[in-house]
Amino acid sequence: MRAAPGVIEVSGLRKVYRRRRGRPTVALDRLDLFVPAGGVFGFLGPNGSGKTTTIRCLLGLATWSSGSCRLLGADARAELPTVIRRVGSLVEAPALFPTFSGRRNLELLARLYGIGARTVDAGLDQVGLTERADDLVAGYSLGMRQRLGLAAALLKDPEVLILDEPANGLDPAGIKEIRQLLRRLGDEGRTVFVSSHQLGEIQQICDRVAILRRGRCVATGPVHEVLAAGGAAGLMVRVDDATAGLQALRDAGLRAEPAAEGLLRVERVPSAAHVTETLAAQRLWVTEMRPDERTLEDVFLELTGEAS
Repeated sequence: MRAAPGVIEVSGLRKVYRRRRGRPTVALDRLDLFVPAGGVFGFLGPNGSGKTTTIRCLLGLATWSSGSCRLLGADARAELPTVIRRVGSLVEAPALFPTFSGRRNLELLARLYGIGARTVDAGLDQVGLTERADDLVAGYSLGMRQRLGLAAALLKDPEVLILDEPANGLDPAGIKEIRQLLRRLGDEGRTVFVSSHQLGEIQQICDRVAILRRGRCVATGPVHEVLAAGGAAGLMVRVDDATAGLQALRDAGLRAEPAAEGLLRVERVPSAAHVTETLAAQRLWVTEMRPDERTLEDVFLELTGEAS
């Protein structure tokens, strides 16, 4: 039994896009999702899995066919105005005035929200745009526009941030900065709900994840539990003669491949003891053996059917 309501609670959510021609498209197929308060929650899935549609439903930008969708305890269809001031969001490409500066764009939003101008400078500093704040947005790169959109999402000092691909268009240094910012916001007690294709980044910053496939949630929970549920991908083994070791493993019917640093990767092994015995039978002695731990990308590709 849950001790407290979730920041996001989705139950049996179904969204169907009707078309004038052709068959309807099911974007969400009885989706269930629970996001607790605090920390960084990763929302993952291949293109067309329903991530952006879910976010649009949460923010009142799309209606749904059946089921329920609640944000901060409020029905996202009928009660969203009662909680929207506590929510910051970045969905798809941020809507900006290209002929205004980045600072002016934020000042207009701050005035709309009834917020003092000091929050504008703070937001620009948080996303690393202070030096380009007075340049016209028309001259911004895609990554800079994403930063400005994130600064806009932070203006209200929100309890909840809902971000759709916030690192889109950023270079590696920019991705690292945004990763550190999101982790810091989560550590402050905010709830950061982030959709992303940057699986390595998600694994580093997220406390919990949900993985979607064809409009349904196929895995959810703390990152370490999702990884553990997939088990280890196999074993990494070192012997003095890697070539002979590889041949011995393959002759025994095991799937083995050379790996970095002179190691051998053995997949889907019956047991570690079986590998050791197979090599010892050929007088090949194991000097190192460890699990080939799965990454979030491994689990993602397997669960979504994207693995080759």
